[in-house]
Amino acid sequence: MTKLKNNLKYTVLGQHLEAMKDGILSDEKIKLENKKYEKNLRMIRFLDEKSDEVVSIVTNNFKLSAKTIVQIYKTRWQIEIFFRWIKQNLQIKTFLGTSKNAVMSQVWIAMIYYLLLTYIKLQSKYEKSLFYLHRIIEEALL
Repeated sequence: MTKLKNNLKYTVLGQHLEAMKDGILSDEKIKLENKKYEKNLRMIRFLDEKSDEVVSIVTNNFKLSAKTIVQIYKTRWQIEIFFRWIKQNLQIKTFLGTSKNAVMSQVWIAMIYYLLLTYIKLQSKYEKSLFYLHRIIEEALL
């Protein structure tokens, strides 16, 4: 999913009429005029209440409703902030596995460790940062 550039040339192949509600102005099936991408795409136009401008987004997802795609687009920055927090606070440098289960397990274990550190800091009234508490525990265990 990406925001549509103003100079992008495309041809409209069809339109979804049931999407014309909830602030959605159009939901169209398009084909790009450049030869680099041959597949059909979906272009959704909606009115952004905050900036009071019409935003056009392009996606290759035809399964989700237009309203769901717009909600995902609007919350994308919150998702980016969450992933930045994970990288900064959970200290996951590399994933040990590549499957969905391996990645999710590693993230959950790191989150549990972070919550346990926070709980220990709260209960012991430790005044320094979680980083220093982590170092103390790491040295005590090793």
